[in-house]
Amino acid sequence: MSHQQKLKVRNRRTYVQDTPGAGADGARHRVSARPHQTSAERKIVAGRDLFRAGEIGEAIYCFVEGWAALYNVLEDGRKQILQFAYPGAVLAFSPERGGVMDYSAQAITDVKVRVTSHERLFDLYRGNPEIGLELARTIARDRSLAFDHLVGIGRRSARERIAHLLLELFIRSRMRWPGHHSEELCLPLTQEHIGDATGLTGVHVNRALRALGKEGIVEFHYRRLRILNPDQLVDAAGIDPQVAQSWINDNRLIKLIAGEAGDPSNVVRLDGLCGCSVPVISRPQRAAVMCQC
Repeated sequence: MSHQQKLKVRNRRTYVQDTPGAGADGARHRVSARPHQTSAERKIVAGRDLFRAGEIGEAIYCFVEGWAALYNVLEDGRKQILQFAYPGAVLAFSPERGGVMDYSAQAITDVKVRVTSHERLFDLYRGNPEIGLELARTIARDRSLAFDHLVGIGRRSARERIAHLLLELFIRSRMRWPGHHSEELCLPLTQEHIGDATGLTGVHVNRALRALGKEGIVEFHYRRLRILNPDQLVDAAGIDPQVAQSWINDNRLIKLIAGEAGDPSNVVRLDGLCGCSVPVISRPQRAAVMCQC
């Protein structure tokens, strides 16, 4: 057995619960989609990994519901969150068959994903080059975010890192720029998550959040974020509005994959601020219907 085959066998440890008819016993199944399948919808309970660093990447994961953290862990146990994923995110793409994952993904909340094998994905974008272009666009956006996070950890102050992260999470999860009045967002993160994402200790995270609260900029309590003064938050984050606009993801890649794969529902659902489910219509309409609450 080759080294790659051994690695593949050793690292297969990710389990999930099937979406339809999971059964009372909570039988567990790996997140996977066989090459002949168009896609498979799966649920992953909070706290479980979708995949781990070192595993062989066999499929992409299109986020439909929930939040996850992409992370790496050092040998001494220190953890760095690389990015947060929520509806619209596409994870685990590898340009080569049998590529090894270089990061892990863990569900923060219960997560629903659509899993499409790489073999099936390659077939899809051979038949529709638009899928390949959208995939390249998604990868370019993720690269830009990674560069921005590197600048943040390397050069921004604790206050700037926290403000920047909160603004990014709002824009990317709500798919719009904050308005001129106060905004509220369910943010299923702890201060530990924020610390792991910004490279700050719990003490620094708590201190920065309290300072932003005293200045009347944001409030973060019981996993709910309230932006009191959007303009001051933008100033505190020190972000170029043009860069922030590029964070907005229109879910076009997911819609294209769902349409080309012949998904009968052909609909991706997002959770709006109000808690309602917001339908995003996929092909052929190719139009996003935003929550009006």
